[in-house]
Amino acid sequence: MTEEDVADPENLPQPDRLQVTGDATDEIQVLTPAGEIDHHTGDALRQALDAISTPRPRVVVDLHQVTFMDSSGINILIVAHRALTDAGGWLRLARPTAPVLRTLQIVGIDTVIGCHTTLPEALKK
Repeated sequence: MTEEDVADPENLPQPDRLQVTGDATDEIQVLTPAGEIDHHTGDALRQALDAISTPRPRVVVDLHQVTFMDSSGINILIVAHRALTDAGGWLRLARPTAPVLRTLQIVGIDTVIGCHTTLPEALKK
């Protein structure tokens, strides 16, 4: 890499971006984030969760494509859990990767928010 390449912002390493896709099945919104959930990327998940405006919202966050999650991600999930519960709905987590599951277990969020090993389990009414 030349000095010119380093000076060009487009050639600097970009932090991983979080992409969140959504789908609905049986009136349950399924959000699938892909990438890392941290201080720099978490807004994508927060915005996707905030955009859900159905009465008695039921949401599953499918974590099978999340490679890393820090306390920012935990906070986003806790806030969403409270908001959805207050609205008469619920939040469930599905298929966390091993590193994400370990983070969930360390902070104990898996005992507060339903955490399921498969998507069909999380979708059960």
